[in-house]
Amino acid sequence: MKFNTGTSLLDAVVLAVVSAEAEGTYGYKITQDVRTVLDVSESSLYPVLRRLQVGGLLETYDQEFNGRNRRYYKISGQGKSELESYKVDWNTYVAKVNGILGAGR
Repeated sequence: MKFNTGTSLLDAVVLAVVSAEAEGTYGYKITQDVRTVLDVSESSLYPVLRRLQVGGLLETYDQEFNGRNRRYYKISGQGKSELESYKVDWNTYVAKVNGILGAGR
């Protein structure tokens, strides 16, 4: 895709991906799911996860998997509110861009 991925869009997509799993999900799966819509590397995604965690939007817990600890990320109440705000902003943005680009013409 030729469009630049800003921080807000990446945050919104990560929050949406994490919110899809009620019990949370782990970093590698988040990366794979985000990559279905955005071109991001695994190494650039982990700082985003940490930033969202520090900001109170994600919670983490560790669980054993195949003899190793795996860190799981789960959306917080504050994260759910932020995601809803992102959705409203995204729909407004898309409508404006479609109005200019003539989507459906």
